Amino acid sequence: MAEIIQRDGTWAFDGSTIRITPGLHRSVALFRQTYGEISVPLEAVAGVVHEPDRRRGRLRLRLRLREGADPLLQATGGRLPGAADPYRLTVAADRSGVAEYVVEEIRQALFLEKVPKEPTTGYLLPGPPVPVSVRSSDGTVSFDGNRVRIDWADTSGRVKRATGPRILGLGDLVRVEWLPNSGHGDGFLRFVTPETMYRELPPERDPHSLDLWGNARRDLLTALVAAAVTARLPHPSTGAGTARLPHPSTGAGGVCGGSDRRRGVVPARPGHHDVLLRRLRELGELHRDGVLTDEEFATTKAAVLRGFG
Repeated sequence: MAEIIQRDGTWAFDGSTIRITPGLHRSVALFRQTYGEISVPLEAVAGVVHEPDRRRGRLRLRLRLREGADPLLQATGGRLPGAADPYRLTVAADRSGVAEYVVEEIRQALFLEKVPKEPTTGYLLPGPPVPVSVRSSDGTVSFDGNRVRIDWADTSGRVKRATGPRILGLGDLVRVEWLPNSGHGDGFLRFVTPETMYRELPPERDPHSLDLWGNARRDLLTALVAAAVTARLPHPSTGAGTARLPHPSTGAGGVCGGSDRRRGVVPARPGHHDVLLRRLRELGELHRDGVLTDEEFATTKAAVLRGFG
C-alpha cells in the first residue's frame, strides 16, 4: 500500500485502485468535499506527475485520466477550477519523498499492467451517486437517475418562471453542457434536447438552462448534476446524440418518436389547464413587450406545451 495523507486530502494506492479522499480542512474546496471519496481503477489512469507549486513552496500531485474514462471530466471539459479538481493533491514540501514514492508505485503499476493511454470506449468511473440535488442562483436542479427536474428561484427571469418547473427524462436529452460561474463571468448548466440542439437561447431565457450568476462556490456544485446525467447518457465514443439525430424540421419519425411517457413528457393532471393558459398568456405578454424575440417565444412556448402534453 502506497499512501500519502495531507491536510488537502489522502491518496491511497493498493496496486489496482487509487482511493482519493478529500481533506476536511476549511481550505479544501466545497466541491471536493461534497463529491467525497473517489475510487479510480488503474485502467482509467493515463499518468501521474508531481510538480512544484512555486507560489507556496509546496508540491502538487496530479492524476491524469484517460479521455472518456470519467463522466465528471467529460461533463466539465477541463473547466473545473484547480482548487476544485479532485485529481490534484497539494503536498507539504517536507513530504516530497512520500509523494515521489506514491507516484513511482502508480507509474510502475501502469507499466507492468500495460495500461493503454488511448481514449476509452466506456466510462470506467461511475460519476456522482444519485439522487443528487443542487440549489443554485437560478433555481434547484435535481436528478434521480431517470429524470431531471428544474424548479426556478424567485430571482429567476420572468420567462423561466412563466414556463414553470422543467422535467426532462433521459430519453429527452442529447447531452449536457456546463460552464462554471468564475466570479468574473456567468456560467450555465444546459440540458440539450433534439429540439434545442440547433438553437440556443441566452441562459437567462432558456427554460432548459440554469444561469449561474450567484455564489461561485455553490454554483460549482451543479457540475455534480451534469456529471451524474452524463454518466447515464451514451458514451461519446458511440457517436450517439449527434449523427443519428434529425433536424427538427424533419418532424416525427426520428429519435424523438415514441410515447410521451418514454420521451419524459409529464401528462397533464386535472386543474393544469388554467395553469397552462396563464403561462402561455404570460409568455405572450413578454413577446409583445419585446422581452422575447419571435424565435425565443416559439422555443419557450414549445417547452411549455411539452410540459403539459
